[in-house]
Amino acid sequence: MVEKPLRGSMKRILIVEDNAFFLQFLKETMHLRFPWIDILEAANGEEAMRKIDALSPEAIFMDLRLPGENGLELTKKIKAQYRDIVVVILTNYDLPEYREAAYQSGADHFVSKDSFLNIVNSILTNQDIPEDGSNGREPVEKPRVASRPDQRRPETIAQDNGKNE
Repeated sequence: MVEKPLRGSMKRILIVEDNAFFLQFLKETMHLRFPWIDILEAANGEEAMRKIDALSPEAIFMDLRLPGENGLELTKKIKAQYRDIVVVILTNYDLPEYREAAYQSGADHFVSKDSFLNIVNSILTNQDIPEDGSNGREPVEKPRVASRPDQRRPETIAQDNGKNE
């Protein structure tokens, strides 16, 4: 069961996606799962920056490839002005070099759209989500959801550093 946040603590997210179908799917899915979230949308970087400046979202789900300014350039710009906003790159291009470039640009997470769709399907059909990101019926490669490697808790980093000494 999803817990509803306390009154007055509505979260706001921004979806930056130029594919109208995927944008609508993501928006509807988020509304079904998290009805208390205010979901904003933008089709390009210019529109996204206007909405970020005016409405201060807590998180941004952003496509890698956008018209005009790409998601990496936009992530750099966002993180330079708003370090606390969580940026999640959603892409069809799940390649190690794109993943690394996303983290270099300041993205907090990198998720392939295929894995995202499998996770959403599992959630909506009340199935357990396998740790490997699969739908539980078909063989898959390694998980496609990743967080920045340097975003561990300070105590975890200290423990890890102590082991190497």
